[in-house]
Amino acid sequence: MADLSRTEVEQIALLARLHLEPAEIEAMGAELGAILAHFATLAAVDTTDVPAMTHATETQTLRADVVEPSLPVEDALSGLPAKARSGDLIVVPSIIPGHES
Repeated sequence: MADLSRTEVEQIALLARLHLEPAEIEAMGAELGAILAHFATLAAVDTTDVPAMTHATETQTLRADVVEPSLPVEDALSGLPAKARSGDLIVVPSIIPGHES
């Protein structure tokens, strides 16, 4: 597959919210073209007789779904510094502007 056009790369960068410098646009066109060529190779493989799979292995070993007691609060909070605790709660910094505590 050929490299992507400059316009196609610019449209993809816009959708991905990426700012690309002019030199990066040319390089990205070649790299995306190579990726699409790999997908074209995969698409050409005949998978007619290949059964669908949900996992990479034939058997999936799962643990029994058994209700067990939760981790004790003191054990869960034992590794926190004192300023990151408020009683039985974990204190985290606010990320919403104007709502600092």
